[in-house]
Amino acid sequence: MTGGPGLSVGDDRVREFLVAVGRGLLRPAVARRHPELASLGFFLRPRELERALGPASGEHVRVPRGLVFHVPPANVDTVFVYSWALSALMGNRNVVRLSARAGVVAEVILGVLHEALDGADPVVARTQRVVSYDRPGRESAGGRPLREGEGGRPLREGEGSRPLRESEGGRPLREGEGGRSPWESGGRAPDPTAELSAACDLRVIWGGDRTVDEIRRHPLAPHARDLAFPDRSSFAVVRAAAWLAAEPATRAAVADGFATDAYWFDQAACSSPGTVFWVGSPGECAAARDGFTACLAEAVARRGWTVDAAMAVEKRVAAYGLAADGVASSVEFRGNALAQVVLTAPDRAPRRWLGTGTFAHARLGTLGELAGVVRRKDQTMTHFGFGREELAELAGALGGRGVDRMVPVGAALGFHRVWDGVDLPAEFTRLVTVTAPPS
Repeated sequence: MTGGPGLSVGDDRVREFLVAVGRGLLRPAVARRHPELASLGFFLRPRELERALGPASGEHVRVPRGLVFHVPPANVDTVFVYSWALSALMGNRNVVRLSARAGVVAEVILGVLHEALDGADPVVARTQRVVSYDRPGRESAGGRPLREGEGGRPLREGEGSRPLRESEGGRPLREGEGGRSPWESGGRAPDPTAELSAACDLRVIWGGDRTVDEIRRHPLAPHARDLAFPDRSSFAVVRAAAWLAAEPATRAAVADGFATDAYWFDQAACSSPGTVFWVGSPGECAAARDGFTACLAEAVARRGWTVDAAMAVEKRVAAYGLAADGVASSVEFRGNALAQVVLTAPDRAPRRWLGTGTFAHARLGTLGELAGVVRRKDQTMTHFGFGREELAELAGALGGRGVDRMVPVGAALGFHRVWDGVDLPAEFTRLVTVTAPPS
């Protein structure tokens, strides 16, 4: 990955490649089957890439940070592309470790990347890698490494993604090419995560707190740094009076947007809402909550989203557990796909995953009361019925104690260059101060 000329910030060769990837993701056959890839495709349009680059730096010259090692989560297949694409756009060499538990969507993305690579400048193949490898020390009796999930069990049939090996020419090999993994050796295999961590200039970790702690066991070079995105939780806030006054079409659109926020990644994305806070009088909030739940059930049914029996059982265990602990005053199920849990108090909002389609509800008298409820773990607040001034006032009152994003309902999964309060393009570059001599 070090041979040949390097890349610069906003390199046209990388831009052309990313635009080609975006076009591939927006093909009707792909976007219809995997709607979440359409959002990724739009993110890779020329105008969006230009916006991500941001303005010139004045007296500073922006240069790539160097080698960036990305460790994306397994439960949201698209995250690795957003992270890698912004880093590549900033001119970095990149290695993305794709989880062995990555699913079908990740495979589709890899297919599009391979297609775009055929028409790309060779510098792209020399500087960008997506790899998947087995964790060392887990070998079968015959000496072949076992592909295992992060939980330690062998993957079931159909799970995971194939390893991407590298050819001598520098491009990722397609299925069926190549020999053994570059990490294999005659004895005990070295730990690729340790080696990549030691070699990189920036390590980007997406995942739960446990994943972050595990990866951080591997030391970085003294000059390198970590950029970590650990466990987060998210919620929605709705002004009850605004919901009750909305036209049926508006209510349907809000419910549909909320369903998209929650169900696309089985409510496991860090930005997917788990709790809905209703702002208003007790009567308004109760009426709005019931009407919203009915609209949401219709939206879920219209989309054809379902929850299997095993998940339905898990949801009931979690929901009734909240009731047994005195956290919930009532629990209601609408089939297997939707569960409504009314909390005894807003400050008892759960921050853990309760199962796909399980939503806690609580009432607030004013939007400002959220300041006493929000925790540092809270990431995205989707909203309906509030103006920008009110939201900005709340952000000021929170003072960085939690909530890094306030976006309308339906936009929770939209990616932006600023994520979790971090300006990613700025993190992916260094600034060289250039001062001219006095005239």
